[in-house]
Amino acid sequence: MAETSETPGTPATAPDPSDPPPRRSSWRHIGPGIVVAATGVGAGDLVATLIAGSNFGYTLLWAAVLGCLVKISLAEAAGRWHLATGRTLFDGWHSLGRWTTAFFAVYVVVWGFVYGAAAMASSALPLQALFPDGWSLETWGVLCGLVGLAFVWFNRYAVFEKAMTVLVGVMFLVTVYLAVRVTPNLADAFAGLLPVLPDEKDSVLNTLGLIGGVGGTITLAAYGYWVNAKGWTGPGWMRTMRLDNRVAYATTGVFVVAMLFVGAELLHSSGVAIAGGERGLLDLSEVLEDRYGGATAKLFLIGFFATSFTSLIGVWHGVSLMFADFVARLRGDGAGRGSGESVASGERQRSRAFRGYLLWLTFPPMVLLFQGQPFRLVILYGVLGAAFLPFLALTLVWLLNSDRTPREWRNGPLSNLMLCLAGLLFVVLCVKQVVDQPWGDFF
Repeated sequence: MAETSETPGTPATAPDPSDPPPRRSSWRHIGPGIVVAATGVGAGDLVATLIAGSNFGYTLLWAAVLGCLVKISLAEAAGRWHLATGRTLFDGWHSLGRWTTAFFAVYVVVWGFVYGAAAMASSALPLQALFPDGWSLETWGVLCGLVGLAFVWFNRYAVFEKAMTVLVGVMFLVTVYLAVRVTPNLADAFAGLLPVLPDEKDSVLNTLGLIGGVGGTITLAAYGYWVNAKGWTGPGWMRTMRLDNRVAYATTGVFVVAMLFVGAELLHSSGVAIAGGERGLLDLSEVLEDRYGGATAKLFLIGFFATSFTSLIGVWHGVSLMFADFVARLRGDGAGRGSGESVASGERQRSRAFRGYLLWLTFPPMVLLFQGQPFRLVILYGVLGAAFLPFLALTLVWLLNSDRTPREWRNGPLSNLMLCLAGLLFVVLCVKQVVDQPWGDFF
């Protein structure tokens, strides 16, 4: 592994990996993209798309597709930074100033605490619906958290990737089956690819929300860490990474379009409304049972579980890798297990920081399952979550246009355009999220 400078603004040197990359990118190398797609699309994303289809039919199909293109640009930029420089994304953030460390420190602690409870509850909902005479929601949630902890604890990336691939296959089959079952109107669907805004109040903000809301938040930043965990550690893997990333968001696009079809045909055409949040998927399972029978409803609940549980174990793994890198940077480690360089090299992580964050994601949030989420903490969680994607997009623009990145791998005009558009989009959504918070009740 080539040495890299720790001084902000010092030109980066491309690494010389010991494992040579393939001469041609190949489908058999695909992996981290499947992981990021599975982690990024959670139950809440599917509900948001369903509600968009329910409210507006096919009108916002173009927005859903555009959202996937935006996320392709962000994930590609994160992966390109890791491969081109031999440094991790947090290493790059650290070079921009201490303010990035302060933001990430607050974000990763608060976000992880609230998200842990939300992920366990989301995974528990379909299990409780599948086994109504069984355990309580809280018990199912605790079990999902413990299974996720045990699965990720030993950090065998190859096993992790295969499990995610199987669960993505379940998600894919279920969503495509439902899309075909509702018999979409293809003429209206193609018309929905034209960029038209619905004739509704707040249609612009609703459209921006759909573009920015599906396909992951911090998991986009984790993509580069999964690329390294796969063993891709040099610029020779760049073509493979780009193919992998496109496959990831093509898969995401299929999920999004399929659920929008279901919302447009099953809900919009019949005027059926569903609840927001993950419980909206339970409403949909009841609609499916009434229309198509219990077998289809149960199949959907299995897909619902696969969607939620992939997000759980994906975050447990990817964000714990990021946290291990964060701690290594704070400690100033330059080599050895748990160090920033070992993370960037793809070395298997079993450091105390990696496992400590796994425990933080699992056990403290269990309290929230039984006592409900604290009001002020939820508001802070919402604000920090809304601020992360603008932070990611704009810092990637900064890093990939500076001498921290080797010249041949810096942003071109298209990359700059997409990342700047993404940054602007997420700034608007962040401002809206901050304004919409009930601050009067916070103080």
